[in-house]
Amino acid sequence: MAWVILFIAGILEIVWAYAMKLSDGFSRPGPAAVTLGAMFLSFGLLAVAMKSLPLGTAYTVWTGIGAVGAFIVGIVVLGEAATPMRVLAALLIISGLVLMKLSSPA
Repeated sequence: MAWVILFIAGILEIVWAYAMKLSDGFSRPGPAAVTLGAMFLSFGLLAVAMKSLPLGTAYTVWTGIGAVGAFIVGIVVLGEAATPMRVLAALLIISGLVLMKLSSPA
């Protein structure tokens, strides 16, 4: 169950990163509120997942999901560049996440 909670926390990290971009430096109240709410929930779920997952694994997977997810949202939704080097970097992050999961006893 901790892995499911951690995955949801990672998805919420993507949500708050995207909402932060839309908030235009917190000058737009709606996206700013979504950012803060998603941050709160994401951190809370991360804390719950850390009750049974090792710190290094939980934090690395959480930030990795957020990083790769924000990268994908940037390309798909915001039209950011998908250069070969950026895609390779994202694939390396995903590889690291898989290795973290496989090396975790929980």
